[in-house]
Amino acid sequence: MRGVETTEGPLLVLAGAGTGKTRVLTTRIAHILSGGLAWPSQILAVTFTNKAAREMKARIGGLIGEERTEGMPWLGTFHSIGARILRRHAELVGLKPGFTILDTDDQIRLLKQLLVAENIDEKRWPARQLAAAIDGWKNRGLTPDRIPEGDAFAYANGKGRQIYAEYQARLKVLNAADFGDLLLECLRLFQDNMDVLAEYHARFRYILVDEYQDTNVAQYLWLRLLAQAKNAEGRSNICCVGDDDQSIYGWRGAEVDNILRFEKDFPGARVIRLERNYRSTGHILAAASGLIAHNEGRLGKTLFTDTSDDGEKVRVTSGWDSSEEARAIGEEIEQLQRDGHALNEIAILVRASFQMREFEDRFVTLGLNYRVIGGPRFYERMEIRDALAYLRATVNPADDLAFERIVNTPKRGIGASTVQLIHAHARARQIQLMAAAGELVLTEEIRPKQRQALSDLLKSFERWADQIEATNHIDLAETILEESGYTEMWQANRAADAPGRLENLKELINNMGEYDSLAGFLEHVSLVMDADAGADADAVSIMTLHSAKGLEFDTVFLPGWEEGLFPHQRSLDENGRAGLEEERRLAYVGLTRARKRSLVWFVSNRRIHGLWQSTVPSRFLDELPEDNVDVAEPASYGGHGGHGGYEGGFGASRFDRMEPFNSAYRTPGWQRAQQNRDRADPRSRVERQPVTIEGELVAKSVIGGTSAFNVGERIFHVKFGYGAIALIDGNKLTIDFEKAGRKRVLESFVEAV
Repeated sequence: MRGVETTEGPLLVLAGAGTGKTRVLTTRIAHILSGGLAWPSQILAVTFTNKAAREMKARIGGLIGEERTEGMPWLGTFHSIGARILRRHAELVGLKPGFTILDTDDQIRLLKQLLVAENIDEKRWPARQLAAAIDGWKNRGLTPDRIPEGDAFAYANGKGRQIYAEYQARLKVLNAADFGDLLLECLRLFQDNMDVLAEYHARFRYILVDEYQDTNVAQYLWLRLLAQAKNAEGRSNICCVGDDDQSIYGWRGAEVDNILRFEKDFPGARVIRLERNYRSTGHILAAASGLIAHNEGRLGKTLFTDTSDDGEKVRVTSGWDSSEEARAIGEEIEQLQRDGHALNEIAILVRASFQMREFEDRFVTLGLNYRVIGGPRFYERMEIRDALAYLRATVNPADDLAFERIVNTPKRGIGASTVQLIHAHARARQIQLMAAAGELVLTEEIRPKQRQALSDLLKSFERWADQIEATNHIDLAETILEESGYTEMWQANRAADAPGRLENLKELINNMGEYDSLAGFLEHVSLVMDADAGADADAVSIMTLHSAKGLEFDTVFLPGWEEGLFPHQRSLDENGRAGLEEERRLAYVGLTRARKRSLVWFVSNRRIHGLWQSTVPSRFLDELPEDNVDVAEPASYGGHGGHGGYEGGFGASRFDRMEPFNSAYRTPGWQRAQQNRDRADPRSRVERQPVTIEGELVAKSVIGGTSAFNVGERIFHVKFGYGAIALIDGNKLTIDFEKAGRKRVLESFVEAV
């Protein structure tokens, strides 16, 4: 209640995951209104999303009556409130009250016009790249004259500042503003017109901010200006609620330092820590707290729960590859469902969207309902649909829908009028679109430029179709995407989501290796896309970790905890230690989404950029506290599938003997397994025998023995391809693969050629 009743002076509420921070804000506003400390119009309450604003308003209405919340015009998002202020004072910033707010497409169209006027090659310097740069500058509160020299010269050989200034001037002529201007122009308004700022100081008696850890520089400066108003005690009545351990949006401009320096910005501020968690079990909270304690940039708090039962420990499981990871998780979810667990209370949280494909395919095979949160399903993504359209049109020239989708993707100058002409000719001749296009390019019906582009595309489809029988379908798919210019289109795109789309295209190609032909793969995709769980169906939720913030589930699976994937290599390369700490906060968010079970996975091999590569377990696994973690080995390895990995009657786990070629990984679970190895089965230190069930050998890995292969012998591995044996150690072979590099594998997985 201290966060509710402390109404005077600056206040920071550090609300840990699952501690009820939204309730603190809503109850605080209700307390201020019911106590007569302010009128509804004297409260500025800022959130990040319209949904959060609506929920806050509804909760306050439930506490004090909806009629009281109708008079709260200043409860909303940063941008909605910024727009409201700008429309009241538009003339002071060179606009008119009815100004238009441009969306991203309009913004890019305007920038393209400016690039043409400056004779800048749009292919070399895409307008989308400049739009992202301008958005970043505005998020940092930078007008054209304040851009650092390094940033200004990063675009078009030093013309970034000039085009930014021309863009802002053009917006004024059009009486328009983009989303970044809604705060940037507010900053200029307040800084250049102190009387206007004083008006809002007098208006707002209380300022409340949700998710303060996610504010960017412009939002921070905007709040600082408004919070300069003093109460009778000479202090600012600003209350910020947030969690420095959940600041995970640095890639879109969020500055965790804003919350870390709150006490310096507002001297005499009180800091209240909400540490009682109402969501997760003791072991999950302890594991998450132990992990996040490795971050240096934090204010510090330790979550706890009042329940006497600590629940299940966080379980860490390893798999051979991502296919086994998806298969084992799918089977465990099936078992949970048989035990009465609702699928709606199960989530799979991935670091990168391309990881979803394996799970989607597996769930379709198992008949498990699933939904993708925060984005389309893998095969429904735009870039995947485009790629599939190319493949479908190659296999089946009569597929008019596929041909029409990609006839001008990437841009070839084949516009709507040309497509309509092809349609009209196809109807008149009662033939397919591709055949109609083939006839039209032999006439003068289409203008020369479009005729040449269409002719080149048709020749490409003929060439690709001729290669279907003679060329490996994976190589053919890569050829189609490259020769069509589709891959290059996304490589040249500088938007923030372009790298993710390229990763999805690579994952699509990777997936084709599981099928014998292009036609077989396309048939599989058709079946996958036909399986659609309704919005109200009981279904597993699949989403990225960034999309999971604010959600909670009984059981959470966290696959892909490997170096380079999580923490993500791009984050480490671009931001160094700050990037690592944000990745660690992301892991903390993932763990604390779980109420009862948090199940972490990593694999030894993952296909990256089309090649199988050995992976190293994430450093985050080693940072999980020993007392709160169990290590399990999937039963498909032939070892015990339960917790700990070294108990039971199936012989000792392979975790008991970590060989150098596997990993240098030493987690608390591994160490515990080593310490208990003798107690679990003293004989396992001498020899581990294969396990036979009903006469079938299911675990062939033994210590010692003579290999049936010889050094230098050429072999084939189903995943790594062809290679030559370099070293032999019992039944373990070190092999130099032609494409995958040097790997160490069991001899039972290879065959002589």
